[in-house]
Order: sequence, then C-alpha cells, then structure tokens
Amino acid sequence: MKAWCRLSSMGLVALLLLAGCGGNENGTKDPESTEEASEEMAMEEPAPEPEPRVEPFSEPVEIDFVATLRSDRRLMVEGESNLPDSARLLIVVEREASGVRWQSRTSLEEGHFAAGPFGPGSGLPDGGYRITVNLPVANVQPLAVRQRIGEQGEHLSGPLVSTSRHGLGQVASSSRRFLVGSEPRRTTDQVEVLGIE
Repeated sequence: MKAWCRLSSMGLVALLLLAGCGGNENGTKDPESTEEASEEMAMEEPAPEPEPRVEPFSEPVEIDFVATLRSDRRLMVEGESNLPDSARLLIVVEREASGVRWQSRTSLEEGHFAAGPFGPGSGLPDGGYRITVNLPVANVQPLAVRQRIGEQGEHLSGPLVSTSRHGLGQVASSSRRFLVGSEPRRTTDQVEVLGIE
C-alpha cells in the first residue's frame, strides 16, 4: 500500500509540474500568454519605419556622349545622362570593317560617366566605328535604380527606349558613328571625325 501511495504522489507531482509549463493538451501555448509576449516584445522593440516612397523615373531617357582619340590611338568615351545615379551602363565600340568589338562597364555618378580606353594596344586603325551606350535590363541594376526605373524598366520612356531582345523588360540605348584617321573617307552619313588630341 505504501508503494502505491508513493507512486500516486509522484504521479501527482509530475502532473502538477506539467500543468505549470503553460501548455495545453494540444502542445501549443495558450493564446493569452502568446498575446502577452507579443505585447512585451512590441514595447521592447520599436516597429520598423516604413521605407520612404521612391518617385518613379518619369522623364524621357537622355544619353549624350563624346569620343576622343588619345595619343596612343585608343578611344575614350565620356558622357552624361538623366538616368538615376549608380545606373550601370555598358559601352560598346565596334569596328565596322571587321565587326571587332571592345566593351566596358561603368556607372553613372552625378549624371556623368566615362569609359575606356578602347582598342588594341597598337591603337585603332583608320576607319569607321560605331559607339553604343546601353542601359542594360533592370535585373542587373542596383536596387535604388530598380526602384526608380521599375523591375522591368516599365518607367523608362522616350525615343532611346526599346524592349529587351530577351523579353526581360525595357532597356535604353544611344548609338553614334565615328571615323578615325587623318584622311576620312567620303561619306554621306552623319558621322563625327576623330583626330588625335
């Protein structure tokens, strides 16, 4: 009989200990204690402030640039744009006669960009070149730029804007022809002639 009393008193103690743990028969916490804990946490940590609203880019895209030929006959490209600062740009220089390309990535800083030098170490041969400044798709842009131009570039507008070849949204591009050499060939195209500076 004494053994049974000891066993039942130990069972009663164990039952009381389990009841004091704050759970219910489903193994979940009481809603009241969860609410109290949430209120305590809310008082301890201030709620995060909502992020400031970013104005979408609303003006037509403008990209303007110039090219200069260095004394080593390599090309430098400098320009400006109204795109958001930190926008990543891709500058491509292509020789018309051979299709050989040189490219460089750069970013806008305070509305300006620069890239180069372009061309082989021996310098660019005389001839025609096409220089293109591209704003690639939004998914390669920094977050601050994507917030302004849209996740698919949907806020971009103007004559320089087109749909990406891969269907990844809108992109922007500005292109111009240049002739390199001391005796430029005859042409009826709009072209700028570059001399060594």
